[in-house]
Amino acid sequence: MFGVTILGNNSALPAFDRHPTSQVVTIGNTILLIDCGEGTQMQLSRYRIKRSKINHIFISHLHGDHYFGLIGLLTSMGLLGREQPLHLYAPAALKQIIDLQLAVANVKLPYELLFHSLNKEEIIVDTPGFSVTCFNTIHRIECRGFFIKEKRKPRKINKDVIANYNIPTHYFDALKEGKDFIQDDGTIVPNNELTIEAPQPKSYAFCADTIYDEELPGKVNNADLLYHETTYLADHEEKAVARFHSTTIQAATIAHKAFAKKLLIGHFSSKYEKVDCFLEETAAVFNNAQLAIEGVTYLV
Repeated sequence: MFGVTILGNNSALPAFDRHPTSQVVTIGNTILLIDCGEGTQMQLSRYRIKRSKINHIFISHLHGDHYFGLIGLLTSMGLLGREQPLHLYAPAALKQIIDLQLAVANVKLPYELLFHSLNKEEIIVDTPGFSVTCFNTIHRIECRGFFIKEKRKPRKINKDVIANYNIPTHYFDALKEGKDFIQDDGTIVPNNELTIEAPQPKSYAFCADTIYDEELPGKVNNADLLYHETTYLADHEEKAVARFHSTTIQAATIAHKAFAKKLLIGHFSSKYEKVDCFLEETAAVFNNAQLAIEGVTYLV
Protein backbone atom coordinates (compact mmCIF):
# COMPACT_ATOMS: atom_id res chain seq x y z
CA MET A 1 0.00 0.00 0.00
CA PHE A 2 1.05 3.58 -0.67
CA GLY A 3 -1.07 5.99 1.33
CA VAL A 4 -1.02 9.20 3.36
CA THR A 5 -2.73 9.40 6.78
CA ILE A 6 -3.42 12.90 8.09
CA LEU A 7 -2.64 13.44 11.77
CA GLY A 8 -2.84 17.24 11.75
CA ASN A 9 -4.32 19.58 9.15
CA ASN A 10 -4.30 23.00 10.84
CA SER A 11 -1.78 25.82 10.70
CA ALA A 12 -0.08 27.49 13.67
CA LEU A 13 -2.81 27.18 16.32
CA PRO A 14 -4.75 24.04 17.29
CA ALA A 15 -8.42 24.94 16.86
CA PHE A 16 -11.84 23.36 16.26
CA ASP A 17 -10.40 19.91 17.05
CA ARG A 18 -7.82 20.37 14.29
CA HIS A 19 -4.14 19.87 15.06
CA PRO A 20 -0.87 21.30 13.67
CA THR A 21 0.77 19.65 10.68
CA SER A 22 1.73 15.99 10.77
CA GLN A 23 1.32 13.14 8.31
CA VAL A 24 2.16 9.45 8.14
CA VAL A 25 3.13 7.99 4.77
CA THR A 26 2.85 4.21 4.45
CA ILE A 27 4.78 2.78 1.52
CA GLY A 28 4.95 -1.00 1.43
CA ASN A 29 6.09 -2.13 4.88
CA THR A 30 7.69 1.23 5.69
CA ILE A 31 6.14 4.07 7.70
CA LEU A 32 7.45 7.63 7.28
CA LEU A 33 6.46 10.59 9.47
CA ILE A 34 6.36 14.01 7.85
CA ASP A 35 6.39 16.91 10.31
CA CYS A 36 5.56 16.53 13.97
CA GLY A 37 3.41 19.35 15.27
CA GLU A 38 2.13 19.56 18.82
CA GLY A 39 -0.05 16.56 19.69
CA THR A 40 1.38 14.23 17.05
CA GLN A 41 2.01 11.29 19.37
CA MET A 42 -1.52 11.60 20.77
CA GLN A 43 -2.83 11.42 17.21
CA LEU A 44 -0.65 8.38 16.54
CA SER A 45 -2.29 6.67 19.51
CA ARG A 46 -5.75 7.84 18.50
CA TYR A 47 -5.43 6.33 15.04
CA ARG A 48 -3.53 3.25 16.25
CA ILE A 49 -0.32 3.88 14.36
CA LYS A 50 2.61 2.17 16.05
CA ARG A 51 5.48 4.48 16.94
CA SER A 52 7.84 1.52 16.76
CA LYS A 53 7.28 1.15 13.02
CA ILE A 54 8.43 4.71 12.27
CA ASN A 55 12.08 4.62 11.20
CA HIS A 56 12.26 7.87 9.19
CA ILE A 57 11.05 11.32 10.33
CA PHE A 58 11.13 14.37 8.05
CA ILE A 59 10.82 17.93 9.41
CA SER A 60 10.15 20.55 6.76
CA HIS A 61 11.12 23.65 8.75
CA LEU A 62 11.52 25.04 12.24
CA HIS A 63 8.24 26.81 12.83
CA GLY A 64 6.78 25.30 15.99
CA ASP A 65 3.61 23.94 14.43
CA HIS A 66 5.79 21.59 12.40
CA TYR A 67 8.11 20.21 15.09
CA PHE A 68 7.01 21.08 18.65
CA GLY A 69 5.72 17.51 19.10
CA LEU A 70 9.04 15.93 18.17
CA ILE A 71 10.92 15.84 21.48
CA GLY A 72 7.93 14.24 23.18
CA LEU A 73 7.74 11.58 20.51
CA LEU A 74 11.48 10.86 20.65
CA THR A 75 11.50 10.44 24.43
CA SER A 76 8.32 8.35 24.39
CA MET A 77 9.97 6.00 21.92
CA GLY A 78 12.79 5.60 24.43
CA LEU A 79 10.45 5.00 27.35
CA LEU A 80 8.71 2.30 25.31
CA GLY A 81 12.00 0.45 24.86
CA ARG A 82 12.90 1.32 21.30
CA GLU A 83 16.29 -0.09 20.28
CA GLN A 84 16.44 0.20 16.49
CA PRO A 85 18.04 3.34 14.98
CA LEU A 86 15.81 6.26 13.96
CA HIS A 87 16.63 8.54 11.01
CA LEU A 88 15.73 12.22 11.35
CA TYR A 89 15.94 14.58 8.34
CA ALA A 90 15.66 18.27 9.21
CA PRO A 91 17.27 21.71 9.09
CA ALA A 92 20.69 21.61 10.77
CA ALA A 93 19.67 23.83 13.71
CA LEU A 94 17.23 21.21 14.98
CA LYS A 95 20.10 19.00 16.17
CA GLN A 96 21.22 21.71 18.61
CA ILE A 97 17.66 22.08 19.89
CA ILE A 98 17.24 18.35 20.49
CA ASP A 99 20.67 18.01 22.10
CA LEU A 100 19.83 20.86 24.49
CA GLN A 101 16.42 19.44 25.38
CA LEU A 102 17.90 16.04 26.16
CA ALA A 103 20.83 17.53 28.08
CA VAL A 104 18.78 19.75 30.42
CA ALA A 105 16.48 16.81 31.17
CA ASN A 106 19.47 14.48 31.68
CA VAL A 107 17.94 12.03 29.19
CA LYS A 108 19.90 9.58 27.07
CA LEU A 109 17.93 7.88 24.32
CA PRO A 110 18.33 4.06 24.34
CA TYR A 111 18.43 4.01 20.54
CA GLU A 112 20.64 5.69 17.96
CA LEU A 113 19.20 8.93 16.57
CA LEU A 114 20.78 9.45 13.14
CA PHE A 115 20.48 13.12 12.20
CA HIS A 116 20.61 14.14 8.54
CA SER A 117 20.86 17.87 7.80
CA LEU A 118 18.81 19.16 4.91
CA ASN A 119 21.26 21.41 3.09
CA LYS A 120 20.23 21.31 -0.57
CA GLU A 121 17.82 19.81 -3.07
CA GLU A 122 18.83 16.17 -3.37
CA ILE A 123 17.84 12.55 -2.84
CA ILE A 124 17.95 11.97 0.93
CA VAL A 125 16.61 8.40 1.10
CA ASP A 126 17.25 5.73 -1.50
CA THR A 127 16.00 2.19 -0.86
CA PRO A 128 15.21 -0.71 -3.22
CA GLY A 129 11.52 0.16 -2.97
CA PHE A 130 11.37 3.96 -2.94
CA SER A 131 13.31 7.22 -2.82
CA VAL A 132 12.75 10.55 -1.08
CA THR A 133 13.96 13.83 -2.56
CA CYS A 134 13.89 17.12 -0.69
CA PHE A 135 13.27 20.40 -2.51
CA ASN A 136 13.15 24.05 -1.50
CA THR A 137 9.92 25.94 -0.93
CA ILE A 138 9.64 29.70 -0.41
CA HIS A 139 8.59 30.46 3.15
CA ARG A 140 9.53 32.98 5.84
CA ILE A 141 12.42 30.75 6.93
CA GLU A 142 14.36 27.89 5.32
CA CYS A 143 11.79 25.25 4.32
CA ARG A 144 11.80 21.96 2.39
CA GLY A 145 9.22 19.82 0.69
CA PHE A 146 9.53 16.08 0.15
CA PHE A 147 8.88 14.03 -3.01
CA ILE A 148 8.41 10.31 -2.32
CA LYS A 149 8.62 8.02 -5.34
CA GLU A 150 8.11 4.29 -5.68
CA LYS A 151 10.61 2.38 -7.77
CA ARG A 152 9.40 0.19 -10.58
CA LYS A 153 8.93 -3.38 -9.43
CA PRO A 154 10.22 -6.33 -11.51
CA ARG A 155 7.91 -7.94 -14.04
CA LYS A 156 5.81 -10.84 -12.70
CA ILE A 157 6.06 -14.37 -14.06
CA ASN A 158 2.89 -15.38 -15.92
CA LYS A 159 2.36 -18.81 -14.39
CA ASP A 160 -0.46 -19.68 -16.79
CA VAL A 161 1.83 -19.30 -19.81
CA ILE A 162 5.27 -20.26 -18.57
CA ALA A 163 4.21 -23.88 -17.95
CA ASN A 164 4.03 -24.31 -21.75
CA TYR A 165 7.79 -23.80 -22.08
CA ASN A 166 10.74 -25.70 -20.66
CA ILE A 167 12.24 -22.69 -18.85
CA PRO A 168 14.68 -23.44 -16.02
CA THR A 169 13.84 -21.74 -12.74
CA HIS A 170 17.27 -20.08 -12.55
CA TYR A 171 16.23 -18.01 -15.61
CA PHE A 172 13.19 -16.51 -13.87
CA ASP A 173 15.19 -13.56 -12.55
CA ALA A 174 16.25 -12.70 -16.10
CA LEU A 175 12.62 -12.84 -17.20
CA LYS A 176 11.64 -10.46 -14.39
CA GLU A 177 14.28 -8.06 -15.68
CA GLY A 178 12.63 -8.10 -19.12
CA LYS A 179 14.79 -10.54 -21.08
CA ASP A 180 13.35 -12.82 -23.77
CA PHE A 181 13.77 -16.60 -23.59
CA ILE A 182 15.61 -18.47 -26.34
CA GLN A 183 14.61 -22.10 -26.79
CA ASP A 184 17.05 -24.88 -27.73
CA ASP A 185 16.04 -24.66 -31.40
CA GLY A 186 16.76 -20.91 -31.45
CA THR A 187 13.12 -19.80 -31.26
CA ILE A 188 12.71 -16.56 -29.31
CA VAL A 189 9.82 -16.37 -26.90
CA PRO A 190 9.12 -12.64 -26.26
CA ASN A 191 9.26 -11.55 -22.66
CA ASN A 192 5.82 -9.96 -22.78
CA GLU A 193 4.32 -13.41 -23.42
CA LEU A 194 5.97 -14.86 -20.34
CA THR A 195 5.63 -12.03 -17.85
CA ILE A 196 3.19 -9.36 -16.69
CA GLU A 197 4.27 -5.76 -16.37
CA ALA A 198 4.28 -4.42 -12.82
CA PRO A 199 2.01 -1.48 -12.00
CA GLN A 200 3.31 1.99 -12.82
CA PRO A 201 5.27 3.45 -9.85
CA LYS A 202 3.37 6.08 -7.84
CA SER A 203 4.57 9.29 -6.22
CA TYR A 204 3.56 11.67 -3.43
CA ALA A 205 4.72 15.27 -3.10
CA PHE A 206 4.48 17.17 0.19
CA CYS A 207 4.94 20.86 -0.56
CA ALA A 208 5.22 22.06 3.06
CA ASP A 209 4.62 25.76 3.80
CA THR A 210 5.12 28.02 0.81
CA ILE A 211 4.12 31.20 -0.89
CA TYR A 212 2.79 30.81 -4.45
CA ASP A 213 5.86 29.72 -6.42
CA GLU A 214 5.94 29.39 -10.21
CA GLU A 215 9.01 27.13 -9.97
CA LEU A 216 7.29 24.59 -7.73
CA PRO A 217 5.44 22.65 -10.49
CA GLY A 218 8.76 21.67 -12.06
CA LYS A 219 9.91 20.16 -8.77
CA VAL A 220 6.81 18.00 -8.27
CA ASN A 221 5.91 17.30 -11.88
CA ASN A 222 3.41 14.49 -12.51
CA ALA A 223 2.90 13.63 -8.84
CA ASP A 224 0.11 11.10 -8.39
CA LEU A 225 -0.88 12.86 -5.17
CA LEU A 226 0.18 16.42 -4.39
CA TYR A 227 -0.24 18.00 -0.96
CA HIS A 228 -0.25 21.80 -1.02
CA GLU A 229 -1.08 24.16 1.80
CA THR A 230 -4.17 26.38 1.61
CA THR A 231 -3.87 28.50 4.71
CA TYR A 232 -6.34 31.09 3.39
CA LEU A 233 -9.33 31.42 1.13
CA ALA A 234 -8.90 33.43 -2.07
CA ASP A 235 -10.17 36.71 -0.59
CA HIS A 236 -7.17 36.79 1.78
CA GLU A 237 -4.49 36.61 -0.91
CA GLU A 238 -2.72 39.73 0.41
CA LYS A 239 -2.48 38.18 3.87
CA ALA A 240 -1.16 34.97 2.33
CA VAL A 241 1.58 36.89 0.53
CA ALA A 242 2.50 38.85 3.65
CA ARG A 243 2.80 35.67 5.72
CA PHE A 244 4.43 33.52 3.00
CA HIS A 245 1.47 31.18 2.66
CA SER A 246 -0.92 30.20 -0.13
CA THR A 247 -4.61 30.37 -0.98
CA THR A 248 -6.99 27.80 -2.40
CA ILE A 249 -6.77 29.18 -5.93
CA GLN A 250 -2.98 29.30 -5.81
CA ALA A 251 -2.71 25.67 -4.65
CA ALA A 252 -5.09 24.56 -7.38
CA THR A 253 -3.05 26.49 -9.98
CA ILE A 254 0.16 24.77 -8.86
CA ALA A 255 -1.51 21.35 -9.10
CA HIS A 256 -2.76 22.16 -12.60
CA LYS A 257 0.66 23.35 -13.78
CA ALA A 258 2.39 20.33 -12.22
CA PHE A 259 0.04 17.91 -14.04
CA ALA A 260 -0.79 16.33 -10.67
CA LYS A 261 -3.28 13.48 -10.71
CA LYS A 262 -4.85 14.43 -7.34
CA LEU A 263 -4.55 17.38 -4.98
CA LEU A 264 -4.78 17.27 -1.19
CA ILE A 265 -5.19 20.60 0.63
CA GLY A 266 -4.57 21.45 4.27
CA HIS A 267 -2.77 23.73 6.76
CA PHE A 268 -6.01 25.64 7.36
CA SER A 269 -5.86 28.89 9.31
CA SER A 270 -7.47 28.77 12.75
CA LYS A 271 -9.58 31.77 11.77
CA TYR A 272 -11.87 29.35 9.88
CA GLU A 273 -14.18 27.08 11.87
CA LYS A 274 -15.51 25.27 8.78
CA VAL A 275 -13.30 24.20 5.89
CA ASP A 276 -15.77 22.95 3.26
CA CYS A 277 -15.47 26.29 1.47
CA PHE A 278 -11.76 25.57 0.91
CA LEU A 279 -12.66 22.60 -1.25
CA GLU A 280 -15.30 24.53 -3.17
CA GLU A 281 -12.81 27.22 -4.19
CA THR A 282 -10.02 24.76 -5.00
CA ALA A 283 -12.21 22.42 -7.06
CA ALA A 284 -13.36 25.33 -9.23
CA VAL A 285 -9.80 25.44 -10.63
CA PHE A 286 -8.57 21.86 -10.08
CA ASN A 287 -11.44 19.39 -9.97
CA ASN A 288 -9.70 16.33 -8.49
CA ALA A 289 -9.05 17.86 -5.07
CA GLN A 290 -9.77 16.69 -1.52
CA LEU A 291 -9.61 18.16 1.96
CA ALA A 292 -6.91 16.72 4.21
CA ILE A 293 -9.12 15.37 7.01
CA GLU A 294 -7.52 14.09 10.20
CA GLY A 295 -7.66 10.33 10.60
CA VAL A 296 -8.33 9.70 6.92
CA THR A 297 -5.88 7.75 4.75
CA TYR A 298 -5.60 8.89 1.12
CA LEU A 299 -4.30 6.29 -1.33
CA VAL A 300 -1.64 7.48 -3.71
